[in-house]
Amino acid sequence: MEVSRNGSRPSLPGPNDNFTGAARRDPLFKSVEPSRIEGGQVTFEPGARTRWHTHPVGQILIILAGCGRVGIWGGKNVEVGPGDVIRFAPHEKHWHGASPSVGMTHISVAEVVNGRATDWMEPVSDSDYAG
Repeated sequence: MEVSRNGSRPSLPGPNDNFTGAARRDPLFKSVEPSRIEGGQVTFEPGARTRWHTHPVGQILIILAGCGRVGIWGGKNVEVGPGDVIRFAPHEKHWHGASPSVGMTHISVAEVVNGRATDWMEPVSDSDYAG
């Protein structure tokens, strides 16, 4: 058994290379062989969002607080809130973040394949965010 104590995993800012606006990442757990699953909590300030990205085995988001938006390439944005669970398919190009006026916090779960859980792409334009 391994216990990872609260406060032992420092918060990190969402890097500008992967986020638009202010976001904070709080790591929860890294993949440990033979498992490939990793998870973290992300808090987005109003208007903040990820870049477009994909995951080799997909991703699950669990919305904890606030009001958010998620979008897939070529699709319509969906508003999400506490208790909503979103599943993105493997290699499905998508983004997620807060609404324009309310922040949002979610837990993210994804699998690591060949050392990577995420493939980052271009920023989400203001028009794509507005949806």
